Amino acid sequence: MPVETKRGLFSKLAARMSRYSSRSIHVPGEEEKAGFLKAQRLAYQCVTEVEKEMREGWTEIQTARLMKTFLRDHGVKVFLHRPFAWFGEHARFDGYRRFTQFHPGKKVLRADEPYILDVSPVVDGYIGDIGYSSSLQKSPALDEGMQYLLKLRAEIPGYFMSSMSSSEIWWKIDSDAKAHGFDNVHSLYPFAVLGHRVYKMHLPNTSFPMIPVSFASWFSLQAQFEFLSHKIMPELLTPDHEGNKIGVWAIEPHFGKGKAGFKFEEILVVEPDRAYWLDDEVPHVKRARGFAQPNGQPVAVGAA
Repeated sequence: MPVETKRGLFSKLAARMSRYSSRSIHVPGEEEKAGFLKAQRLAYQCVTEVEKEMREGWTEIQTARLMKTFLRDHGVKVFLHRPFAWFGEHARFDGYRRFTQFHPGKKVLRADEPYILDVSPVVDGYIGDIGYSSSLQKSPALDEGMQYLLKLRAEIPGYFMSSMSSSEIWWKIDSDAKAHGFDNVHSLYPFAVLGHRVYKMHLPNTSFPMIPVSFASWFSLQAQFEFLSHKIMPELLTPDHEGNKIGVWAIEPHFGKGKAGFKFEEILVVEPDRAYWLDDEVPHVKRARGFAQPNGQPVAVGAA
């Protein structure tokens, strides 16, 4: 079944189920936020350290395997989903027709094309799900995409504090991106998710065998159990989400332009009176803030 057809079926299911309450909807305490921060920072450490080893000619499979090894070496036994690596046109899902095709493949990295790394370690029970975009060499396409994504990042907390519903936020971001000439790639994700809730898992910190590659194997056994116990749909920010906005979200806007794809993913905390990113020391923000030319314009997002 084509991805677009599955997405339509998932959206109908989401519209019916997203009204249900979820035990994840609560204001996180300081201990929880510290737990999420630790997990998120390890995830970003993983992709930035792996990036230092990447070379032209590497495959997506090779890169994903190294990310998994890094996390295992740092004590991670549980993950939300498999590590993902998308190179070139794969970073915008060109040609993908089945969900199994989204897994890392034999695609070879070229120095002049952007790539996306996505990992989700569970640290002390806390989920740290992140997405990271970069390139081996300077990439004007990536620069343009990340400049837009950083602008969107500044706007998203205000969207969550506004009167807009979760569904309206999804469609607002979709329409604005298209108006700026970008394709909405996250609309091709399972359930067309713009984000999902994160929380503390209350399962043993034990490794389980990988499920063979399939739609279900996007997520670990622990993640599937947790999603089911939370009724799934309130956890996912879909075009049809009708649930409460309060909680802890991993927000992952993903766009494409031309042959390039780019995204970020990080944790947004939504409380009754404010919404804010958990950490402003994430790589894409530090890069834009710390590497500015004398005229105030950011330098290339990709490697020099």
